[in-house]
Amino acid sequence: MPSQKPRVRRVPVAMPDGSTPAQPWYRSIHFSGFSLLMLAIIVLFVVVLAPSLRTLIQQQEQIAQQQHEVASQKADVAQKKQDVARWDDPAYIEAQARDRLLYVYPGEESYLVMGAEGEAADKTPTTDSGTPVSAKVQTPKVDWVQAMLSSVLQSGLTDERAADLVAPDVSGTGDSK
Repeated sequence: MPSQKPRVRRVPVAMPDGSTPAQPWYRSIHFSGFSLLMLAIIVLFVVVLAPSLRTLIQQQEQIAQQQHEVASQKADVAQKKQDVARWDDPAYIEAQARDRLLYVYPGEESYLVMGAEGEAADKTPTTDSGTPVSAKVQTPKVDWVQAMLSSVLQSGLTDERAADLVAPDVSGTGDSK
């Protein structure tokens, strides 16, 4: 038997000449079952870890804020310790007594300047509301029993709203005798 050679058929092949447009890169992507499974695992991983990462970031911010507060409190404590340590110095205690309590040594004379803050010394003092301060003691001329009774009766027997009710006059004052 003669040995036979396998038959090979030769076909001429033409190479692309570049005149055909190239396909975009996304056309070459083929989704297999494995790639879809991996994509689903990645999405699940992100969904599971996102709240934990958010909580971690919030906790890190809280830790940084509290560390800042601790540092400021430590500085405050150090300042207060310095203030307490100053009171161990007799010269500081003497200066505070002279300044705050107007203490003087026997034989010294102390002078107190009135109106030193730029005010005229002859200006009459006034209250916070602007009324002049009087040297006389004043007592109000108000019958408080009548005022209370009228208030109770008026609030209980009226059909008007509370905002429309008028309070009794209690502004009368007079000199004490």
